[in-house]
Amino acid sequence: MQFTVVTLFPELIDAFGDVGIVGRSRARGLVDIATVNPRDFAADRRGTVDDAPYGGGPGMVMMVTPLRRAIAAARARSGGRTLVAYLSPQGRRFEQALVAELAAYDHLVLLAGRYEGIDERVIERDVDCELSVGDFIVSGGEVPAMLVIDAITRTLPGALGDARSAVEDSFSDGLLDHPHYTRPEVVDGDAVPPVLLSGDHGAIAAWRRDQRLARTRARRPDLLAAGGKPEPDPVG
Repeated sequence: MQFTVVTLFPELIDAFGDVGIVGRSRARGLVDIATVNPRDFAADRRGTVDDAPYGGGPGMVMMVTPLRRAIAAARARSGGRTLVAYLSPQGRRFEQALVAELAAYDHLVLLAGRYEGIDERVIERDVDCELSVGDFIVSGGEVPAMLVIDAITRTLPGALGDARSAVEDSFSDGLLDHPHYTRPEVVDGDAVPPVLLSGDHGAIAAWRRDQRLARTRARRPDLLAAGGKPEPDPVG
């Protein structure tokens, strides 16, 4: 899958794309990550990409022409099915169900805004959808773009060492994850639950289902209200 991030700070995306699961997936050829800088499409030698907002107000607004040209260049990187998404607090909430939808595309262009935002005419003409990673404010769209790339990459075949990891993650079926433990068996008097040491796969699966439900009821009851329910874990 291809990701192209339209950003004024390509170095942020470049560093992110070299580490962890995303970096390994990139090295294996599972994902291709590139950046396009709107400054390269500015009309002047200074690389101006922003100007004062019409109607007054604080801050600066990213201009149409550099963004439009940058998006066109990003689209041209792939002849496959492409979606242009603007990272915005006004967008559709980025949740696990949406991850699967976006993973069906061949090429995802992520537009990372800065300053007070981008000219609305870009959103109206050049953007296919808006994505929000939550109800909070950050300095730009680069960090949200990283979240989107990471979440989608995890779902791609071969990205994870064990494919079950993606299936058993929180939100994969509408529930939070169960607790995890590793060696040593006892630390400062805190012991691993005996069922996990029993070797009884059926009992372990049942315990994990119960823990996921209990944790979701306690911490995110809204997920259950939205229809989240446990899927039986494989037994044997």
